[in-house]
Amino acid sequence: MKKSILILSGILALSACSTDPLDLAPKSEIGANGFYTNDAEVELATIAIYDGMQAIPKIEFALTEMRSDNGKTKTSEGEWAEFESFTIQPTNQQVQLYWAANYNVIFRANTVLANLDVVVDDALKMQLEGEALFARALCHFKLANAYGDVPLVDAIVTPQDSSYFERKSVATVMSAVIADLESAVQLLPSKSSMVFGRATSGAASAILAKAHLRSGNYSSAENLLAGLIADGDYALEAAYGDVFYAEGNDEILFAIPYVDDDLYESQDFSFEFTVGGVRSGLNYLTDDLKSVLDPMDTARTPVIANPMNTNECGKFLTASLNARMCGNDWIVSRLADVYLMHVEAKMAGQGATQNLDAIASYNAVRARVGMSEVPTDGTGEISLEDLLAERRIELAFENHRFDDLTRTGQAQTVLSAFATSEGNVFTGTDLLLPIPQNEINVSEGKLSQNPGYN
Repeated sequence: MKKSILILSGILALSACSTDPLDLAPKSEIGANGFYTNDAEVELATIAIYDGMQAIPKIEFALTEMRSDNGKTKTSEGEWAEFESFTIQPTNQQVQLYWAANYNVIFRANTVLANLDVVVDDALKMQLEGEALFARALCHFKLANAYGDVPLVDAIVTPQDSSYFERKSVATVMSAVIADLESAVQLLPSKSSMVFGRATSGAASAILAKAHLRSGNYSSAENLLAGLIADGDYALEAAYGDVFYAEGNDEILFAIPYVDDDLYESQDFSFEFTVGGVRSGLNYLTDDLKSVLDPMDTARTPVIANPMNTNECGKFLTASLNARMCGNDWIVSRLADVYLMHVEAKMAGQGATQNLDAIASYNAVRARVGMSEVPTDGTGEISLEDLLAERRIELAFENHRFDDLTRTGQAQTVLSAFATSEGNVFTGTDLLLPIPQNEINVSEGKLSQNPGYN
């Protein structure tokens, strides 16, 4: 009986306390519902967006360079070789990882957008909103380019939100991409007011211009691109190689940074593109690409094809001590791309242009590397073939080639001829990747497969 009284007394004493000692917040980790409480915590969530972005370039080269006439594997073996032979399967792990990596970034962006109300600093709130919208738009854009119709995820999705499995048309997704980017352009600071590696108004403008080109809205694209060319925050590097070897330079609008010899912030694609291994090695130059490299282009050719081994790309020479922990940044957008998109916008879907502004932009890229320029006396003309050839060389191994061909309607012609020369077959099916089979399996029947894939 005495023991029972003591226990009861203890319970009464505990109940009298203002804080229940049995209801303690965990010290080692914080749930999402208890984390986003102030400016600093929402900014940390925004930094996590960029951390998620680091996974994308580790896969994207296969979808954009090795799935074109630019890149191939070293040994033509394994699932990576499916991209060069145009035999990609819905069960390909890289197809699944690319889907997951982009939607992971979208989830992180939506998390920031859902918690902006706690941010007190108005300027910071605008910036964080712009960064999240930029990331969400960029990844939806990548997904639509790769897979066609895809789920449009504009809110935090829980396991119960099965409605988000439904595929939306490319037009619907691109409309959302453009809306997000238009807002981001207004919300984000300029490059000169932002830390390198984070989104800026210029970066958002460049991706928005490309989205307009993809949608055939050439006049809107032209206005954005002309503004970027006139922007004093950006300038072509005097030496082509410095674009890649002097990171964080004035030519870059947006890049995803990595750090040498860091367990969490490094990447291994630089190793695969260059040293490779006995059985590994990815994104090596095709014979077709080698054949169009001009030996007179002494600025670009030795950077694209490493003179020590012309099978290897020279843009990603690394200073890391650990070959698989490289720190080369991944350039998403740079000024030379802007100049050449400006030509495309002025061409406005036609086969050629004599527009002097377009010629000036084209010549700016050519002059930087000492190549012949198009006359400006009224006789000069740039054809779509010229433009695609220039983009192929200038932007080689920067993940533009496949999208350039599809956006301009040339993929079927160019890649069919290339595939035939390699003993492969490129068909209309190959214009889009398959929807990952694993995603179809868990979608409760809401995700359908792209035509032509089993």
